[in-house]
Amino acid sequence: MTYDAPQELNRRVTRGRPASALLPMAVLAALVAGCASPTHRAPVEDRGGRGTAPVAAADAAVKPPPGQENLGKPGYYAVKPGDTLIRIGLENGQNWRDIARWNNLENPDRIEVGQVVRVVPPAAETSAVVVRPVLPPGRTEARPVGAPASGASTAASSATPSTSAPSAVATPAPSSPPLAARDGDDDLNWTWPASGHVAAGFDELRSKGLAITGKAGDPVFAAADGRVVYAGSGLRGYGNLIIVKHNATFLSAYAHNQTLLVKEDQVVRRGQKIAEMGSSDADRVQLHFEIRRQGKPVDPAKLLPSR
Repeated sequence: MTYDAPQELNRRVTRGRPASALLPMAVLAALVAGCASPTHRAPVEDRGGRGTAPVAAADAAVKPPPGQENLGKPGYYAVKPGDTLIRIGLENGQNWRDIARWNNLENPDRIEVGQVVRVVPPAAETSAVVVRPVLPPGRTEARPVGAPASGASTAASSATPSTSAPSAVATPAPSSPPLAARDGDDDLNWTWPASGHVAAGFDELRSKGLAITGKAGDPVFAAADGRVVYAGSGLRGYGNLIIVKHNATFLSAYAHNQTLLVKEDQVVRRGQKIAEMGSSDADRVQLHFEIRRQGKPVDPAKLLPSR
């Protein structure tokens, strides 16, 4: 069956018809036009019936930060906003590299708020820096406690930095031997780190150390024998910073330097020049000097000799 175009059909049907008969004819023309037009299906909406995968985000549980099972335990620390591993090490009196190793952190820069990290050595390991006697200029001794002393023992004043974390607790890196804490750790032979005037003293609330004035390039000295555990500018507010670990109890920090003359893991001795004074991350040339006992700032003026 074929159909004429709707307009032509309507013209033929209505020709000569009275107006009263036009309505039925118009209805018939509309029906014919409907038959002649293509068929269109109504869109089907998928309501997510049987076989539709559920939304993963609705069912997935929020994963807590690592280490929550140790939250609140002694020797562990919960990461706060703004923390870095360097700051955590300073605040807890530890080498940041040791903290990374104790917690198996492949990328030390990737720690998250709320993460709980170990900040004390595991039970099978004790990490400290030996307190070495003052040696003649140009010589520095670096050996584990109990190792036989020898006149032929010659260790360079700068130990080669370790490129990888120790693979086992029982076999530490030679450049950073594990040493047991000893009696008398508080009895260090301190010296002033700079010869300038003390412009600001220690204040537990506002200043964690001493501000010592000077000229750009003035020498900065190690205040006691120890090992450099940080040398860089990654701690905000400290500029070019050196942190020296002296033993299991004490750290010292030297901030705002112009030039750093030592590297991480290098053994230094009391009075050795380790930096040049500057104004990095400060409004004037100064040395900001801190002494920390087990991570807590103490007044350096009470430990340094009178002058």
